[in-house]
Amino acid sequence: MDFRLLCVGAVLMLFGGSWAQQEGSECIKANAQSCGECIQVAETCGWCTDENFLRDGESKTVRCDDIGSLSARKCVKIENPRGNIDININKDVTNRKKDQADKLKPEQITQIQPQKLTLNLRSGEPLTFNLKFKRAEDYPIDLYYLMDLSFSMKDDLENVKNLGTHLMREMQEITSDFRIGFGSFVEKTVMPYISTTPARLANPCTGSYNCTSPFSYKNVLSLTNDGNQFNNLVSQQQISGNLDSPEGGFDAIMQVAVCEGKIGWRNVTRLLVFSTDAGFHFAGDGKLGGIVLPNDGKCHLENNMYTMSHYYDYPSIAHLVQKLSDHNIQTIFAVTEEFQPVYKELKNLIPKSAVGTLSSNSSNVIKLIIDAYNSLSSEVILENSRVPEGVTISYKSVCKNGVTGTGEGGRKCSNISIGDEVSFQISVESTKCPSQNSETIKIKPLGFTEEVEVVLNFICECECSKGGVPNSKDCHDGNGTLECGACKCNTGRIGGKCECSKDELRTEDLDANCRKDNGTDICSNNGECVCGTCECKTRENAAEIYNGKYCECDNFNCDRSGNKLCGGHGHCECRVCVCEANYTGSACDCSLDTSTCLAKNGQICNGRGTCECGECKCTNPKFQGSTCEVCPTCPGVCTEHKDCVQCRAFGGGEGDKQACEQNCGYLTLVKVARRDNLPQPTDQTFPLTHCKERDANDCWFYYTFAVRNDTPEAYVVEELECPAGPDIIPIVVGVVAGIVLIGLALLLIWKLLMIIHDRREFAKFEKEKMNAKWDTGENPIYKSAVTTVVNPKYEGK
Repeated sequence: MDFRLLCVGAVLMLFGGSWAQQEGSECIKANAQSCGECIQVAETCGWCTDENFLRDGESKTVRCDDIGSLSARKCVKIENPRGNIDININKDVTNRKKDQADKLKPEQITQIQPQKLTLNLRSGEPLTFNLKFKRAEDYPIDLYYLMDLSFSMKDDLENVKNLGTHLMREMQEITSDFRIGFGSFVEKTVMPYISTTPARLANPCTGSYNCTSPFSYKNVLSLTNDGNQFNNLVSQQQISGNLDSPEGGFDAIMQVAVCEGKIGWRNVTRLLVFSTDAGFHFAGDGKLGGIVLPNDGKCHLENNMYTMSHYYDYPSIAHLVQKLSDHNIQTIFAVTEEFQPVYKELKNLIPKSAVGTLSSNSSNVIKLIIDAYNSLSSEVILENSRVPEGVTISYKSVCKNGVTGTGEGGRKCSNISIGDEVSFQISVESTKCPSQNSETIKIKPLGFTEEVEVVLNFICECECSKGGVPNSKDCHDGNGTLECGACKCNTGRIGGKCECSKDELRTEDLDANCRKDNGTDICSNNGECVCGTCECKTRENAAEIYNGKYCECDNFNCDRSGNKLCGGHGHCECRVCVCEANYTGSACDCSLDTSTCLAKNGQICNGRGTCECGECKCTNPKFQGSTCEVCPTCPGVCTEHKDCVQCRAFGGGEGDKQACEQNCGYLTLVKVARRDNLPQPTDQTFPLTHCKERDANDCWFYYTFAVRNDTPEAYVVEELECPAGPDIIPIVVGVVAGIVLIGLALLLIWKLLMIIHDRREFAKFEKEKMNAKWDTGENPIYKSAVTTVVNPKYEGK
C-alpha cells in the first residue's frame, strides 16, 4: 500500500473522524458502482469489501474512496490492486570484437535490452522500466546505391562504375560483413515527363549521344558481397533522359523499401544512398500525366523493373517516411550543391536520414557515404508503434557523459561511439481500460531491426470479483451475486440487496417505507426511495454525506465555533457534535482543560474565580483579567504600604520610632543591598508587586510587597536614590560666557549698522557733488596776488 495514503489515513484517524469535514476525493465523486469501476478512477482509490461497512441510507458508491479515508472509517478489507512489471526476455547486449575468430550471425547480435516485457497497468499509475542500448562493434551493413541516370548524371556514372571495390575496401574498416547493391531511376514513362515519340523512346538524348530508353526504376544488382560484380554490372549501365527537371526518385525509394526479398535486405543496418542532381516529384504531381491513383506502397518489381509507374501516383513524403521506418532503412541523400536546401528540408521530415554534398562528377561519393554513415550510426532515436487509446508513453534519456533529455529529447542520444552504452527510462501510463484487456506495442531504435516487445495487460477488475458468490443468500435469498462486499443483482432485480422485482414494483406501496413517522417527506427530502429503501443523495463536496434509514442524518449541519464544524474539536454525527476528550458543549467549543486558568502563583484564577471552558469567571466583580489578577478600583498596593516601608526602613514618614513600630508592626521587612537582589515574580509561587516611591526629599526608594502564608513582607533596597545637587561652577561660567557673547554680538550689530549708515551718507554726498553747477565769471572783489614792477632803467634792449 502507498506510504502516502497510509499517512493520510493516520492523520484522519488522529483527528477522531474529522475526515467528513475534508474536501471529498475524486474517488467518491466518480460514483463507482463496482470495484472494477472504482480502481479505474485513480491510483489512490480503493474499494471496501467489508459487508457491514455501509451505514443506513448510504449507497454502495461510498465503498469507493481513497485509502486513507477508508482506513479512517475502520474498513478492514480494502481492494487496491497495484501494477507491476515482468521482464520476459532479457538477453545481455553483445560484447563483440571485430577481430574475433568466431563470427556471429546478425540474428545472434543483441544491441538492445530487455527484449520483451509485460506491464500490468492500473489506471492512473505509471510504470517505468529501463531500456539499455549498446552499439555493437563489427555490426553487418547492407548498402544499396540508388542513382539518378538522367542525362545530367553522365559524368557521375563513370565515377560510380568502380565504386564497388573501392567502397568495399573502405567499409572493411567499419565492418567485416558488408554487402552492396545498385539501382537506377529516371522518370515515369508517360507524357509530360518523357517524350513518347518512337524515336525519343528509343533514344531520349539529343545529338549523337546514345542513351538507353527511359524507365522509372530498375534494380540492377541485388545486395551482394562481391564488389567486382557491382563494378561489372554498373559499368554496363547507360544514361537515359527525360523532359522535366524533377525526377521520379520517390517511386524508386518506395520500391527499394518495400521489395525486401528482391533487394535482398537482411535484418542488419540498412543504408540507402540516393544520388541525384535534381529535385523530386511527390504525391499529386502524377495528375500531370493523368495518374490519379495514390501509391499503394506495395512491391511491383517484375524482372527487376518497376511496372506500375504509369498506374500509381508518386508516394507522398509521409508515406515514404512510414515505409522507410517500417523497414528500418536509413537514407543518405547525396545531392549537388544546388539542391542542398531542398534535401535538407526533406531530411528534417525523414528520421534517421543525412544529406551530403555530391561533387559535380560524384568523385567524393565514398567519403560522403562514410561520413554520413558515421553521423547516422552515432545517434539512436527510439520510436514506438501505435499505442491504445488512453495510454501515454514518456521517455527520459541518460546519454554519454551523463547527459539527460526529457520530452521529445528523451527519445534520442547523440555522439555515440562503437561500444558506448546508453539507457532510457520509459514510463507507460493508462488513463482508462481499453476495449481489449491486453495490447502489444513495439519500441525500437530507428534504423535498427531490433525491437522491444511490450505487452500491456490492463487491470480492469478486482481480485475479489473472481470470488463472487452467485445467488447469494445475502442478496435477498439468491437474487444476486455477492461480489466485493456488495450485491450485483440478477436480471430483473433491483435494490441494495436485490430485494425488489421490476415487474412487481408498485411505487406508492414502497414509498410508504421511506417516510419517517408517516410524514409527507420521502427520505427527508435528502434521498430517493429505491425499492422501499432510502438511498441518500450525494453532495458536490463528497465528504459531506447524508445517512440514516430515512436520510434524516448528515455530517455537516452541526453547530460551529470559530467558523469550524464542531469547533474543530469533534465530528458531526446525525447533526450532533461528538466531541474529543477534554471538550464539551454543543459545538465542542468548551475546553475542560484548566491549564489556561492557572495564575503565576499556581492557583486557579488566583483563588478569585472558577475556570469555565478554559476561561476564568471571577467571583468578585472588582477583579478582572485572564486569571482575575487585575483590580482597577482597588487602592494601589505600593501607595498603601509606602509610609510603613519608609518609616521601618529609613525612620521617617510615621513620626517617632515608637509610633512606627506600633502602626507598622504587621509588616516583615527585609533589606537588600541592590535592586538586583529584590525577589522576582517568576521566582515565586505567590503574587509579588514591585514598587517605586518618592519621599519628601525627592529621593526614590524601591521595594517589593507580597503576602506569604498570610504574612505581609517587604524587601527594601537599603540605599535611597536621591537626585544630585546642581554644579555651581558650570552654571556661573555659562552665565558669564553668555553675557560676554551677547555683548560681543550687540557690538558687532552696532558696528555693522554704523558702517551701513556711513556708506549711505557718502553715497548721498557724491550724488550732490555731481549735481552742483558752478559760475565761471570773475569775482568783483577778487584781487590777483601777482604784482608787476617796471624797471625804470630798462630800455628794452
